[in-house]
Order: sequence, then structure tokens, then C-alpha cells
Amino acid sequence: MDEHSPTKTNTMTYQYEETYQNLKWADSPLEAGDYEACSFRNCDFSEAEINELNFIECEFSDCNLSNAELDDTTFQEVSFKDCKLLGVQFEHAKSFGFAVRFEQCQLNHASFFKVKLSQSSFLHCQLQEVDFTEADMRQTVVSYCDLADAIFENTQLGRADFRHSRNYIIDPDLNPIKGAKFSMPEVVGLLKKYKLVIE
Repeated sequence: MDEHSPTKTNTMTYQYEETYQNLKWADSPLEAGDYEACSFRNCDFSEAEINELNFIECEFSDCNLSNAELDDTTFQEVSFKDCKLLGVQFEHAKSFGFAVRFEQCQLNHASFFKVKLSQSSFLHCQLQEVDFTEADMRQTVVSYCDLADAIFENTQLGRADFRHSRNYIIDPDLNPIKGAKFSMPEVVGLLKKYKLVIE
């Protein structure tokens, strides 16, 4: 973190355009409050209780947030690049204004149960065994991702973009997919339950 002291209002901190680097939550947990346009680089927040913090237009790069708790945490226009977020339960975060972008991230075993993801994107990510049950993924971009054993059930997928992603199995009878985009040969994942022979 740089040398500037945090601004506090009613015991809540407000940080703007600050950079946090090589921070370990176990040694220096973030103070409750708002973090706007801040950058987090090579920080270890694994298994941290990142509860009731507000991240607005922030960037996380090369960070580890695996198994972190996100109760009532705000993510508005937040980007993650080259981050580990294994097992993170995003449904516990605040739904208002939720918008995240993931690029080259590991999200295996994470959960987006009932999360509205229409303003979010996943590019070149590992999404193995991720739970998208009842999520709103209309217009969500999920490109060049590995979705092995990801769960789609009552997931809204209208106009979602799955081009160049792989290993997904999506049942069109259980998940509305009108206008969604897929690419060959991965699109056969929509026909898995029919046990067809495709040559």
C-alpha cells in the first residue's frame, strides 16, 4: 500500500486510486469501508473474511482469493486477471450493481447460485465444477473457458456467448438458451443427454 493514510468517515475507511501490492490478509486485513478505483496486485486474500467491503471499479491481478468469505461484499465493475478464486461463493456478495470481469482466472468449485451475471464476463478461465444453478447469464460472455462438470440448471442463458468454450453440458430443456452463441464442435454438449452418435 502507498504512504497515504486512509480517509475515515464514521469509522469507515474510504480509499480512492490506491495501490495494494504483496498484501497478506492474515497480516494486514483491509479496513471496513469503500475502495474505489483501487488496484490489488499479488495479494493473498485466501480464506479471508472479506465481508461488507465495497469494491467499485477496482482491479485485482495475480491475487489469491480462494475460499474467501464475501458476505454482503460489493463488486461493482470489478476486474480479476490471473487470479485464483477457487471455491468462492459469490451468491453471498451483494446483488445490487454486481458486475465482474474475469480473465485467465481459476474459479474451479466456485458458486454463482442465483447470481445475476448479465453484466459480467469470463475469458480464458477455468470454470470446472462451478455452480451456475438459477443464475441469470443472459448476454454473459463465457469464451475460451473450460466448463468441465459445471452445473447449469434453470439458468437463464438467452443471448449468452459460449463461443470457443469447451467441456460444457447444458440441457436445453432445463435452461432457456434462445439466441445463445456456441461454436463447433463444442456445441454437441447441448445434445449429451440424447446419447447421439455424431460423426
